[in-house]
Amino acid sequence: MELPDRYNVGADLIERNLAAGRAAKIAIHSVSADLTYGDLHKLTCGAARALLDIGVRREERVLIAGYDSPGWVAAFLGAIRIGAVPVPVNPLLQRSEDYDHYLDDSLARVVVVDNNTEEKLRPAADRAATKPRVLRADLLTPGDEVAAAPTRRDDMAFWLYSSGSTGKPKAVVHLQHDIPYTCLTYAEQVLGITERDTTFSTTGLFHAYGFGNNLTFPYWVGASTVLHAGRHTPATVLDTIEKRRPTLFFSAPTLYNAILNSEGAKSRDLSSIRHCVAAAEALPAEVWRRWKDVFGLTILDGVGSTEMLHIYCSNRLNEVKPGSSGKPVPGYELKILDDEGKPVATGDAGDLYVKGDSALALYWAQHEKTKRSILGEWFFTGDRYRADSDGFYWYEGRSDDMIKVSGLWVSPIEIESVLLEHPAVTESAVVGISVDGFTKIKAFVIAKQDAVRGDALVGELQEHCKSRLQRFQYPHIIEFVPELPKTVTGKIQRYKLREKEAAPA
Repeated sequence: MELPDRYNVGADLIERNLAAGRAAKIAIHSVSADLTYGDLHKLTCGAARALLDIGVRREERVLIAGYDSPGWVAAFLGAIRIGAVPVPVNPLLQRSEDYDHYLDDSLARVVVVDNNTEEKLRPAADRAATKPRVLRADLLTPGDEVAAAPTRRDDMAFWLYSSGSTGKPKAVVHLQHDIPYTCLTYAEQVLGITERDTTFSTTGLFHAYGFGNNLTFPYWVGASTVLHAGRHTPATVLDTIEKRRPTLFFSAPTLYNAILNSEGAKSRDLSSIRHCVAAAEALPAEVWRRWKDVFGLTILDGVGSTEMLHIYCSNRLNEVKPGSSGKPVPGYELKILDDEGKPVATGDAGDLYVKGDSALALYWAQHEKTKRSILGEWFFTGDRYRADSDGFYWYEGRSDDMIKVSGLWVSPIEIESVLLEHPAVTESAVVGISVDGFTKIKAFVIAKQDAVRGDALVGELQEHCKSRLQRFQYPHIIEFVPELPKTVTGKIQRYKLREKEAAPA
C-alpha cells in the first residue's frame, strides 16, 4: 500500500469520489435524507467548521455518541479533516453514568450527540473534569470548503473502544493509514466491492465491524450505503432490504438466526443481495445451511477485531467451510502458538496471533496491556483457534474469561459483582456456554443458607442484573451450586465450569 507521507483519511474518503466525478451520486440513503457525495462533502466541511469555531485543535478528542446518520458521518470525517481525533462510543448504553469513563479517559473537548442521546450525555458532560461542549449531529449544516489538516499517514486518526476482562473499556488507537489498508485487503480482495454496490449493515457505525461495512468500504470505491437509526429487528431488516435493495448485507449470527425464525421470512425478497457477511461472533454451521436453503445466499463468515479494525480471516464464495472462520485475508498473516510460544501441530488448538498493517498503534493510557498484546509486528488476539489441513481456521473459545454474546463483549466479573450485591447470593461464577451453537451466559450461584432456591429466585436475580447492567449483561441461565472450583489461592477456575458444561452428559 502506497500513501503519501502527508495523508488525511477523513478528506480522502470523500474527495476521491469528487475527483472521480461522483459528486452527484448518492452516498447515503437514510430516513432523514439521501445525500450525494457532494452533499456529504459540504456537510463534513460544516461539521469541521463547527468544531473549529468552538476551539477544537489538532489531536484533541471528539466523542461521538449518536445513532447512525449523515450527521454522525459528517462529525467523524469532519473531526479527522481538521486533525482532531473522533472517538465513537455505543449510543445504546442505558444510563448517563455509563459514559463517564469514556469522557474521563478520552479527555474529550466536544461530545457529539443527537436527539436520542442528548438527555444522557449532557449530565455526563457536566460531570466530566474537562467540561466538554455538546454538539448536535442532527443540527449540523453544510458549510464552505475547510482545508484538510496536513496530517501524516502515521498520525493518530481515531479511537474505537474495546471491552476488557476488568469491565473497563480501553481505547484502541488507530492511525490514518489503517482504514485504506482494510479497504485494499478485505473490502477489495474478499468482498470485491465496487462503486455499483450498496451496503447495508445491521451493526452500528460505532463498532469496528459496522464502521467498515457502512462507511469506509463504500466511500473508498464510491458505493452507496444505507443507514438505519436505532435497534434492528428481523422486520426492520427485511423491510429495509426490500426497500433499499442493497447488494452487500452485513450482520451478526444472532440476527441471521432471528431472521430465519421470524414469521414470513421465507417469502421476503432478498434478490438484490450478492454477498452476505457475518462477523462479531462465531456463525453456527446450521444457521449457515438454513440461510443457504431459504434464501439461496452464501454467508461469508469471518473473524476480525477492534484492534485490527476489521476482518482478517474469512471464508470466500469459492472457499467456504460452514462453521469455520475461513482463511487469512490477503495482507494478513496468522499463527497459532502454544503456551510456550511454539507453533502447534495442524489440528491442535492454541493462541491466535495476527499480523497486518491495520493493527492498533497502542491502547491509550494502557502501557502494560499494550506491551502484553503487541509483540513486534504481531498482535495477540486473545482467541484460541485451530487450523485444519486445508488451511481453514476454527474458533475454540477465548484465551481469557471474556464472553461474546450477540456480537458484544461481556465481562463475567461485572455480572458476578452485581450478583454479589443481591442479599440472597454468597458467591457466583459466570461463564459463556454453547446452546444450539450460540453463546449464552450462565451463572453458577452459591445462595445463602436461608435463601429459597428455585425459579422465583432465578427470575429475581436476572431482573437484579438487568436493572444494574446493560440489557445484554444478565445470566440467561442460573444454576445453584454448593461450591465453586478454585485455585489454592482462592481464584475461581471458570475454565473448569466451561469444561463441565461442554462435557457429554
